[in-house]
Amino acid sequence: MNVRVGLIGGGNISDTHARAAIAIPGVEIAAVYGSNPERVSRLCREYGGTPYQDFNAFLAHRPMEMVVIGSPSGLHARQGTAAAAQGLHVLVEKPIDISVEKAGDLIAACDKAGVKLGVIFQDRFKPEILRLRQLIQDGTLGRLLLVDARVKWYRPPEYYQSSRWRGTWALDGGGALMNQGVHTVDLLLWLLGDVVEVQARTATMLHSIETEDTALALLEFSNGALATLQATTAAYPGYLRRLEITGSEGTVILENDRIIAADLRKQYQGLLSGQPGDQGLSASSPVVNDVRGHQSAIEDFIRAVEKDEAPACDGREAQRSVALIERIYQASQQFLNCRNPELVIPHP
Repeated sequence: MNVRVGLIGGGNISDTHARAAIAIPGVEIAAVYGSNPERVSRLCREYGGTPYQDFNAFLAHRPMEMVVIGSPSGLHARQGTAAAAQGLHVLVEKPIDISVEKAGDLIAACDKAGVKLGVIFQDRFKPEILRLRQLIQDGTLGRLLLVDARVKWYRPPEYYQSSRWRGTWALDGGGALMNQGVHTVDLLLWLLGDVVEVQARTATMLHSIETEDTALALLEFSNGALATLQATTAAYPGYLRRLEITGSEGTVILENDRIIAADLRKQYQGLLSGQPGDQGLSASSPVVNDVRGHQSAIEDFIRAVEKDEAPACDGREAQRSVALIERIYQASQQFLNCRNPELVIPHP
């Protein structure tokens, strides 16, 4: 079956979507829409497709069965809703949108139109993360006790200065947590379950932006596990993402999406595979070097459409990470209000 994909957005992530899509047999780029005509034309020259600056004309392009949305986060629900109304299946780059309310609007629109909705959280397809999840699910780690998640990345000032939307409440919905840290928030929820208590502190430590470039959270999960979460874009020069999970039967450490240590009471064969990761470039650059995770996400979504099944991360699953981030922002504001009742951080 040939699948014709429309891309919404002309930035770095749409380039990633294009590279991932054309690597799949039978998939081609049908059309590209974006506000920057030079970038849209470049994508079409390199990967195929018809360029559009008119959104409605783009949505009317046929043949085209699905869209992949890589526009600013605060536009995802609006654009996805319009695509669904035209009978197009909708695959969205993380986050699904910047608020639980907007995410709910998109979910409802896709349900009403009878089209599939998926959100790209490529970590869910990475082999050693899947192995870690299996260790948790089969009880090898025992009762979960303590988790430490660190996203200590760096983005230079021009990353924000050259963009009209990054670091803004209106289109980014937050900063280091909503943009970069959302992958790890999704991962924690996927691995550990629901969060019942949140304490947090966010701050703008380095960059001249509206939103936070640093966030700290203390989380309690419904299974009793306690977790600390750090997310920042101010940690020069940028360090590999790290996740340490301790249970009653041992500890596993994930770094750069690879299991680098497993100290377990029971021997577990084949845990350390030695497979290469993405070289950790995400720690200091927004450009995605390894598109295999995105390719797996697109393949999974196409499979869901063809078999009428739920994708690996549908709209409701993706809404959970936005809901937790909203709670973290609220907890941080509550902390600041207690310390200084007259200090209020602008937030929509």
